[in-house]
Amino acid sequence: MIVIAIIAVLTSILVPNFVRARSQGRVTACKTNLKNLAAATETYATDNAGRYPQSLNRLPPHFIQTIPTCPSSGNNQCYIGGFTSASVPDAYTIYCAGTYHAELNMHANYPQYISAEGLMER
Repeated sequence: MIVIAIIAVLTSILVPNFVRARSQGRVTACKTNLKNLAAATETYATDNAGRYPQSLNRLPPHFIQTIPTCPSSGNNQCYIGGFTSASVPDAYTIYCAGTYHAELNMHANYPQYISAEGLMER
């Protein structure tokens, strides 16, 4: 009985930490995806007179192989829906559209990459 009680206490302590670490890993992978999309967007602009694409769908296959999949949402629609660009001033924003990282108490549309500022760590 004592061994079972000790195992139960250890499990109640360790499981939430493992869940949090897994969620943090997903956020880190999502941030990496945004950086890769930003690099592809900048390459697109270099080849197109400094203009950013109107949609991320213009990037594959020449500037990035495929639009990456967010590990929390399981699809790439959060990035496609989270992309905005403007020509005056020439800028763009990419974010993970939705509340896919809410398990870490992150706000909706987190993380974000803004062309003028880079990855936003809010």
